[in-house]
Amino acid sequence: MPQSEFFKSILDSLYDGVYFLDPDGRITYWNGGAERITGFSKADVIGKHCSEGLLLHMDPEANSLCGTGKCSALKVMRSGEPCEMELFCQHKAGYRVPIVTRVSPIRDDGEVVGAVEVFSDNTRRIEDRRRIGELEKLALLDPLTGVGNRRHALTQIEYRLAELRGEGWEFGVLFIDIDHFKEVNDTYGHEAGDVVLKALARTMRNVTRAQEAVARWGGEEFVVAIDGVRTEEEMLPVAEKLRRLIEGSVVVHLDAPIAVTVSIGATKAREDDTTETVIARADSLMYMSKEAGRNRVTIG
Repeated sequence: MPQSEFFKSILDSLYDGVYFLDPDGRITYWNGGAERITGFSKADVIGKHCSEGLLLHMDPEANSLCGTGKCSALKVMRSGEPCEMELFCQHKAGYRVPIVTRVSPIRDDGEVVGAVEVFSDNTRRIEDRRRIGELEKLALLDPLTGVGNRRHALTQIEYRLAELRGEGWEFGVLFIDIDHFKEVNDTYGHEAGDVVLKALARTMRNVTRAQEAVARWGGEEFVVAIDGVRTEEEMLPVAEKLRRLIEGSVVVHLDAPIAVTVSIGATKAREDDTTETVIARADSLMYMSKEAGRNRVTIG
């Protein structure tokens, strides 16, 4: 076996994703780990830029990096200095995957001629498998999306309200609705709608912390309980991050790219709240986002 093929076989056996970029940011090599983490095959990516409907990297604050001049690989090639950071990349199925990435320059006779990026999946696989197992046992799992169902949302909020009154542990609720979801079903079919629901739920699960509750309320509506928020204003960055990650993602179904946005209502729970009142308030705020033009967050 030629030496180059030997080294490629080693790279393909790695659990981490590895890819090479030329000075223009085009992908020239893509290993098996990168395929596994992102769902994109070598044929999908070789010769292309990340911004061409592929990884569409976003930083932890949900700011787009690819094609904006903020690409970490291009910065590394300009500076010649390696870097490490946490990012979100897009999976081929349309949901967002948190990754830890390390980028280093590739040199030939001292001149930077490209970059190598090594990245690993930063999701909570073991925790998620445990959570899904528990939800299945308790009949609290939404079978389509893999997040909690309405009963799970009610149970989790009721539990948190008891903690708020007894221990002072504060939390907030996000009520999330996919904008123009009927148009997705009417245009692409209900199977495509299901794919969108699953991708959006996966993004929510990956963005929130392990202990926080994510549930499908019904149809295209979701409820998220956010722990540790002391003021309503503290909920805005969390909700905005989620909104922007969804806005910046594309689901591909039967070769058709589908982009959706969400309207979000965010409210902090109060000691005199019931499960019904806090969800109703978040729901009402979500409708205010709809009336204000959709694809936005309203807090109150």
